[in-house]
Amino acid sequence: MKRVVLKTLVAAAALAAFGLAGAQDIKERSFKLGLQNPKGHPLVTGAEKFAEIVAAKSGGKMKINLFPGGVLGGDAPTVSALQGGTVEMTALNSGILASQVKDFTVFDFPFIFATPQEADAVVDGPFGQKMHAKLQDKGIVGLAYWELGFRNITNSKRAITKVEDLEGLKLRVIPNAINVDWVKALGANPTPMAFPEVYAAMEAKAIDGQENPLNVILANKFAEVQKHLVLSNHQYNPQSLIISKKVWDTLSAAEKQILQDAATESAVFQRKVSRDAAAGNLAALKQAGMAVTELSAAEQAKLRAKFKPVIDKHGEPIAATVAELNAELAKLRK
Repeated sequence: MKRVVLKTLVAAAALAAFGLAGAQDIKERSFKLGLQNPKGHPLVTGAEKFAEIVAAKSGGKMKINLFPGGVLGGDAPTVSALQGGTVEMTALNSGILASQVKDFTVFDFPFIFATPQEADAVVDGPFGQKMHAKLQDKGIVGLAYWELGFRNITNSKRAITKVEDLEGLKLRVIPNAINVDWVKALGANPTPMAFPEVYAAMEAKAIDGQENPLNVILANKFAEVQKHLVLSNHQYNPQSLIISKKVWDTLSAAEKQILQDAATESAVFQRKVSRDAAAGNLAALKQAGMAVTELSAAEQAKLRAKFKPVIDKHGEPIAATVAELNAELAKLRK
């Protein structure tokens, strides 16, 4: 009995922040949030924090149910289900949303961000907010940006010490055009594939390798089927936390505010978790048996040169957005 009373008091206190009218506008609701990575990954940890904040702010009335490990399917079917309102929420590489709004291709440009802090300033500022606003016409509402981190390349065939070592490798890529093109530019063979299929494809030698941040490589135990890791840091991936517009439009102003505030708070937490784990991730992958190489400054320059025609090609149709992003970056780098 005491527990029930205490729970009621806690709920009342949480709702008091919204005032009486706001509290009355908060209904019992549950939301499915699909994620590609397994429990323990920084994205899932961030989602757990998001769920915790939503529950606290709504006095336990609003519940986020997490579905990690790709159990709801790959990113494309999850986004489709979200647009239809059968899956309420997901968090995914912002660049994948280029299939909905072409401007999101900029988030997949190689070497676009120099540091995570630079990315934070861009996505949390006017540019990032404007990008998310473009999704509304596609039935998607952007709530916040989390992070996946800088991507690196793994393979099961050979150590990569120079750009030419990548030639001929069959590499899984995120299924969108710019990623296919930059792999081709390296003389490698791109294989677009949904993330939940990647481990099995590497285990069966259907593909030679893939590219992802260290936290993804570690959390998904890719070291079991990949021997070689090169610290290429060729892309930085912001993650868009998004909700179905069909669902969003059914919410009261108070409920929308709870989700928005929780998303913003959880973004700060999620990025810190991701970055704090970075050094330990590399050590753990070495411990798991991966042989790690780095590209020299000359090889990195060669890599950038190979990527330039790809960036030019994909930047041309979205020239205004590219110019906006470059202007933001120029201000930050003064």
